[in-house]
Amino acid sequence: MEKFPLKGTGNISSSNNLSISSAATNHPLSGDHPSYQSVGSKPGKGSPASGAERHITTTTTTSLTTAPGTVGAVPVYEADEDGMIDITPGNGGLTNPNYSYSSYSANGGRQDGVGAPSSAANSSAPNITTTAGASSNGGASIGGGEGPGGMSSPTHTRFGRDFHHSDHEDTLTVSFSGKMEGISFAGMTDTSDDIPGIGQYEDFHTIDWQRDIARDRMRHRYIVKKRQDSFWDLLKGAHDAWSGWVCVLLVGLFTGCVAGVIDIGASWMTDLKFGICPQAFWLNREQCCWSSNETSFDSGNCSQWYAWSEIFTSSREGFGAYVISYFFYIMWAMLFALLAASLVRMFAPYACGSGIPEIKTILSGFIIRSYLGKWTLIIKSVGIMLSVSAGLSLGKEGPMVHIASCIGNILSYLFPKYGRNEAKKREILSAAAAAGVSVAFGAPIGGVLFSLEEVSYYFPLKTLWRSFFCALIAAFILRSINPFGNEHSVLFYVEYNKPWIFFELVPFIGLGIIGGIIATLFIKANLWWCRFRKYSKLGQYPVTEVLIVTFITAVIAYPNPYTRMNTSELIYLLFSQCGISNQDPLCDYNRNFTDVNSAIEIAAAGPGVYKAVWLLILALAMKLIMTIFTFGMKVPCGLFIPSLALGAITGRIVGIAMEQLAYNYPKIWIFSGECSTGDDCITPGLYAMVGAAAVLGGVTRMTVSLVVIMFELTGGVRYIVPLMAAAMASKWVGDALGRQGIYDAHIALNGYPFLDSKDEFQHTTLAADVMQPKRNETLAVITQDSMTVDDIETLLKETEHNGYPVVVSKENQYLVGFVLRRDLNLALANARRIIDGITGQSLVIFTSAQPVQNLGPSPLKLKKILDMAPITVTDQTPMETVVDMFRKLGLRQTLVTHNGRLLGVITKKDVLRHVKQMDNEDPNTVLFN
Repeated sequence: MEKFPLKGTGNISSSNNLSISSAATNHPLSGDHPSYQSVGSKPGKGSPASGAERHITTTTTTSLTTAPGTVGAVPVYEADEDGMIDITPGNGGLTNPNYSYSSYSANGGRQDGVGAPSSAANSSAPNITTTAGASSNGGASIGGGEGPGGMSSPTHTRFGRDFHHSDHEDTLTVSFSGKMEGISFAGMTDTSDDIPGIGQYEDFHTIDWQRDIARDRMRHRYIVKKRQDSFWDLLKGAHDAWSGWVCVLLVGLFTGCVAGVIDIGASWMTDLKFGICPQAFWLNREQCCWSSNETSFDSGNCSQWYAWSEIFTSSREGFGAYVISYFFYIMWAMLFALLAASLVRMFAPYACGSGIPEIKTILSGFIIRSYLGKWTLIIKSVGIMLSVSAGLSLGKEGPMVHIASCIGNILSYLFPKYGRNEAKKREILSAAAAAGVSVAFGAPIGGVLFSLEEVSYYFPLKTLWRSFFCALIAAFILRSINPFGNEHSVLFYVEYNKPWIFFELVPFIGLGIIGGIIATLFIKANLWWCRFRKYSKLGQYPVTEVLIVTFITAVIAYPNPYTRMNTSELIYLLFSQCGISNQDPLCDYNRNFTDVNSAIEIAAAGPGVYKAVWLLILALAMKLIMTIFTFGMKVPCGLFIPSLALGAITGRIVGIAMEQLAYNYPKIWIFSGECSTGDDCITPGLYAMVGAAAVLGGVTRMTVSLVVIMFELTGGVRYIVPLMAAAMASKWVGDALGRQGIYDAHIALNGYPFLDSKDEFQHTTLAADVMQPKRNETLAVITQDSMTVDDIETLLKETEHNGYPVVVSKENQYLVGFVLRRDLNLALANARRIIDGITGQSLVIFTSAQPVQNLGPSPLKLKKILDMAPITVTDQTPMETVVDMFRKLGLRQTLVTHNGRLLGVITKKDVLRHVKQMDNEDPNTVLFN
């Protein structure tokens, strides 16, 4: 709906062909103005009394309650001598003498059609009265209330039901299955039986939240009303009530199972790079060594586990063994990466990346077909195991959210209440996203908060409870599978019990600041690289890019023991406390352990610690650089684990520095005497934990959910305050240095139509500045009763808008309603297929009025696909208000009027472009509808 050029202005049907110099100068109800086509009126002094008038005085329609021929509660409108219209008070005692407003219209959409936009081509399409469900690309498209030719009493839903006129006048109508005692329910789900596809959306279009939610309410009211009829209907009502809980239960079950399989598969393939268990090749290194009777084995190498060098040279040490191990490490990494990239390229292009930016966009009401489909689910699940095993700098936690959302989407189709209604389906997807984080980190409450804070757009209380239940079930299933064999559902569970000293808040906040700086560097560099990839030749060779990055990563990573190991193991090592059993150089302190149970005393760092610190600094630089190039490649890749690793390395280094400070100067006032006893008062692992939270918070801009995930992850409840301090500091620094988190930045980069509710619109523009078309252009509209089928098909061919306003006539740009392109296409195709006598010359009528008996082909009534209550604003409405309406009501478009006349349309895309323009960004980056 970029612009609304007025096409086909020449072919206005004869009934409308009134010589008017300028419709704008005449008041629409003045004597000089053509009388309403659909309001019965007598010829006034200045109104033409020729045959051009459609309805003469009264229009007699058949009502549900009265016998044919009598006027049943239908007010009759007559124009008096001055051309003004008298209103017989028959619809609820409306007071305004000029306009009869419907009492339900919450947005300026008049029910009577006084005030309908003018339209551009002659309309004559066969009359299918279809109730529309959710439609694909414009505002709500459900019609049914009476239009200007026979006024009905006010209808009380957004989709008018015909309480007075059954549509069986001479025009051809299609009967509906969704009826209740003769009342046709526009917007019932049963409509799909009549015109297949009405109520669905096109790919890359925005859903209409208002309309989908109203459709669901109507469906619900219908079920509640039917409940008394029979026992079967009572059962159906009960099933409808608990189908949401059953759906999230199934989502939780399947998500837990898939996560368990991914965890087990990824750990086995990661170990395959180093060696194999000849007795049972399907065991990873840890499981292979369980059967061993040896009491201790250094770094997981027991006699049952054979490194590749052992198989080929019978030795683990020496130059030859090192070269062979190095070669196998690189070879397996390349093989896994090649497999992952090829699978994504061949079967599911949408399975690449983390998926969270797209999930955010989808939950805000955007349609990306097959993004949450079965192929994406299968390839993402297999691909994430392969890419993690390839040793790339990425994690599997972000993609778990995408995988869980795929499961939620697929299972929602088992329940038509959710499968057929896009707005309701978003409730299941929000719960699924919570389950995804729940299994990724073993943090069910963190998952619910993540869904609430980070991904969901519409999160009613009901969805909160369902997300909680879904996350609980998923975590329970994963815990039952026990993929890590350590009675915890996460790899790096640590238990500290040391209290922290008050002064330590200073280094914790310092870590928050460092985390914010690292995160900003990462976001800016990664965006620059992704933009370069998108607009250069590199983007055409995704598999080659993956192989090159994997090769470089493997070559650099192997020599450094901290980058060679799996990232999750590295985080666990950095979080853990040095004890007697730790053999790692990080724990090379000058300590003499005399008694196993004695407290760990503070000690001087040995040479191993200093060497480890240098290796960690190198690992930090390498991880940061490789993650910049890895995130956004065409393999499944998450960002949580690399961010946690970067922060944990930084934190551990700061922690070791603080520990040595406390050892060398125990009496200093800042330690307030806590360190003078000789016990270990500083825990470097805690600093690693706080640093990890700081970097992850800076990258994603999470706060509440991050802190909860971190303490669920590590079991460190008493460290909530340090974690909160670091997360807040990191967010503030990140916001000061760059506005967007990584996910919002990628949404902007990909041009998804996402209106962030966190941003504020601070400019003083008006709706008239933003609407299409601009002042001097014409607007593509449809008239309510003077265009033929050919005219409408021409209009659809010549313009590409998602929907068209319906107006009284070309001269009277008064709004009647709004009709969607997709619904029009479906209705016209369906009419030509089913109804005899529909030709290109048939009139298309959007009113309930009886058309004048002419000799031409039968008219086509499309009242049922007309949205009688489109959201409208005036041209003087501040854009601040309009942007808020789009955010909070989830609109697709709003119509702009002036004194009741249609001026233009504002779509979500127009709003997004305007926001970008006002912020001095390129408005053409918004790609979709």
